[in-house]
Amino acid sequence: MQNLAQRQLISPLSDSLQRLLIGLLCLGGALSASEPLVDLAPDIVSPEATLTAPTNALTRDGLVAKELARWSVQGANQGVAVDNEFFYGVGNFEIGKHRKDTGSRVAEWTGLQGGPTIHLNGGHVSEGQLILAHSNYPQLPMASSLEVFNAQTLDPVSTHSFGIRLGSLTWAERYDGYWWACFANYNHRGTTPGFDNRWTHLGKFDDNWQLIESWLFPSQIVEAWGQSSSSGGSWGDDGLLYLTGHDKPELYVVRLPQMGVTLDFVTTISVPFEGQSWAWDRGAAPQRVIYGISRKAKQVVVAEIPAVPSAVLAPSN
Repeated sequence: MQNLAQRQLISPLSDSLQRLLIGLLCLGGALSASEPLVDLAPDIVSPEATLTAPTNALTRDGLVAKELARWSVQGANQGVAVDNEFFYGVGNFEIGKHRKDTGSRVAEWTGLQGGPTIHLNGGHVSEGQLILAHSNYPQLPMASSLEVFNAQTLDPVSTHSFGIRLGSLTWAERYDGYWWACFANYNHRGTTPGFDNRWTHLGKFDDNWQLIESWLFPSQIVEAWGQSSSSGGSWGDDGLLYLTGHDKPELYVVRLPQMGVTLDFVTTISVPFEGQSWAWDRGAAPQRVIYGISRKAKQVVVAEIPAVPSAVLAPSN
């Protein structure tokens, strides 16, 4: 009776183990006798789906900006903004207001060295306000803000702190009902360890600065930046986004993608200034005029930008 009771207690467990072992042996035999799992599925992928997408080169399509004027400007080593009558040279913590017709300086603002403004960047004028991107570059952790000045008096009006973010704010503007802002990363100092300029991104924000969407920049533009990143950017009246790097005389044209997470590269325009931040002269329409800076020459440069031909805008495939 004791042996029978022991066998009754052990039998259910033994049966379960036997079934499991039998199943594993059958499965192992089936796998060893067959081709790899990836080949068990029917071939339902068409040959066209395996083609590699075309890679755009950093093309120029013969597009060259026409220089219109140059003005020697003290302190404008980061960028420039412009309205109907004046342009505003921007330094790290300095702003100079100049007449567009003569280049003469009519007002200025200077922050305190070591004060709250550390690295002013790109800017634009909207509704009587000079709106400038600002960061604590090259300090870490990376942090940024948007600084607003009265365009007439250059008095500070308001500020919006983004706090710590991955990237330094280099330019921001309102377009098509949203805010668009670039947070730049670099391959040298001033970047969070472990990241490089491939992490530079464009963000689309609502009026409360809540992020709605964001995009990476095309690889050929990132490569053209070298060790740096996007220093300037602004939407054109043609719905295209125009960008500059840090030190090359080039304006890169992109557009929002129909699919994916990376902006579509369109073309490159040669310009008579070396990167940095710049601004459209909206009052010059229908001419496509921009104001940029030459850090080497310490000048503000005015140039007319050619329209991007429709043939260039056509899809490549």
